[in-house]
Amino acid sequence: MASRALPLLQLTATLLVALLATCHAGSIAVYWGQNDGEASLAETCASGNYKFVILAFLPKFGKGQTPQLDLASHCDPSSGGCRGQSKDIKMCQSRGVKVLLSIGGGDGSYGLSSPGDAQQVALYLWNNYLGGASSSGPLGDVVLDGIDFDIEQGSAKFWNDLATDLKNLGKNGGNTVLLSAAPQCPFPDEWDGGATSTGLFDYVWVQFYNNEEC
Repeated sequence: MASRALPLLQLTATLLVALLATCHAGSIAVYWGQNDGEASLAETCASGNYKFVILAFLPKFGKGQTPQLDLASHCDPSSGGCRGQSKDIKMCQSRGVKVLLSIGGGDGSYGLSSPGDAQQVALYLWNNYLGGASSSGPLGDVVLDGIDFDIEQGSAKFWNDLATDLKNLGKNGGNTVLLSAAPQCPFPDEWDGGATSTGLFDYVWVQFYNNEEC
């Protein structure tokens, strides 16, 4: 997939709301992975500017599709090249930076067709990114801190099932799975609204840009 230059405001999102968690005033999250020429992941975390780095994106999953990671020019997941990011991810985590994987995005081919489909996607994410069965996923032998929902197209159905399944997998597997979402500011969000209404999300990064009514 071709690289997409995202607006600066989309790359850097101030933490506005912490759901079911202690308020983290002043914490900043950054979406990393889609801008050519941006700093490496290690450099981004070493800057000390961010408490959360969100890897963008997993833009293909669900509906029987083989999930596909896209970190633009940073690495080629089809050849296993993104496993080299594991060292930087571990460095980020050693500095106290939470590293999440964002699913969805403005472009891509994704969606959920049923609760069963949501469960299969949750299992894939758990096994390949969150410490489940796979010893080496697309990003190597790392255990990410959670999943970010940046759902901007398709159906609004079954995202609540995916959130529930991810939380349950983490609870049963002994790993806390953080959930965050990036809804549009008009409330309720057309796609993320059903998921965030579950009360399972730890963080919400509201997208005020490109929403003139806000």
